[in-house]
Amino acid sequence: MAKKFVVTLKKGLSRCSHSQRATIAALGLRKRHQSVEVADNPANRGQVFKIQHLVDVEVKR
Repeated sequence: MAKKFVVTLKKGLSRCSHSQRATIAALGLRKRHQSVEVADNPANRGQVFKIQHLVDVEVKR
């Protein structure tokens, strides 16, 4: 079974750059306290790393 991440948006987007907003939208997050489950692959790891100060990440096995 593949590993997955549960990503929860914990902060608002008022002072984010355009590329950070686009990354959040690409992960499927729309509003605060929303959680999505994404696959553990290098592309998603890079996206989470870019917005790590805005989200909480939990590893789901």
